[in-house]
Amino acid sequence: METLRRRLPGTAVYVTALLLTAWWLKGQPAAERARFVRHNSSNVHHLDVGKWWTLFTSGLVVDGVPALVGIAAVAGVLGCAEWRWGTLRACGVFVYGHLTATLLTEGALWLMHVVHLPGVPTRTRDVGISYGLVTTAACLLTLAAGRLRRYGLPLLAMTLTAALLYDQELADVGHLASLALGSLAARTVWLRAPYGPARPKPVAPDPIGTAASPSGSHSVGNDGIGRPDRRGAAPTGGR
Repeated sequence: METLRRRLPGTAVYVTALLLTAWWLKGQPAAERARFVRHNSSNVHHLDVGKWWTLFTSGLVVDGVPALVGIAAVAGVLGCAEWRWGTLRACGVFVYGHLTATLLTEGALWLMHVVHLPGVPTRTRDVGISYGLVTTAACLLTLAAGRLRRYGLPLLAMTLTAALLYDQELADVGHLASLALGSLAARTVWLRAPYGPARPKPVAPDPIGTAASPSGSHSVGNDGIGRPDRRGAAPTGGR
């Protein structure tokens, strides 16, 4: 457990925040829970009045599935990404998916609201962990090898498409956008760079230096006290 906490600090902090929020919400009356979700939704109204902090606080509420199921999914997917890529890269992908998918979906509604299209929802309930979760999972599957990549990514895409056709909700569009965002992130140099510190390349021994060294197999003979042995050498002349 101590090793996991040292290797996965980002996952540990985020999962703890999700657990504390879910525990607090469970102890509140229904009206208070609804008010909390309403005030932390990153919808068109909040973006229009400048409450940009809801882009981040909306990711502290598990919505659409039981809280423990959603938190377990975050622990598994984000923990796997952090173990493989490191804290900065894994948390960066998760936050990138959460923020970008939210801005794409709510931004489209905001533009329709600006041009005064009728029936645009401006105070929708928009909280949850799914955008960052889908982005990170899609990124992991895109970078995986073998059958996991061949079958995992298409299966995830088909599941999200079926959910969109069945529910036809804005969040389902955001899930497909998150899938595309994760696949694009996997193709960046930032994630394809080697993980961990760079290792110096081994230097091959110099054959010329080895042959010329005193310990080489063709070294000059010595007489035992450091002077060259001239026995057998050509005569140098004299009287």
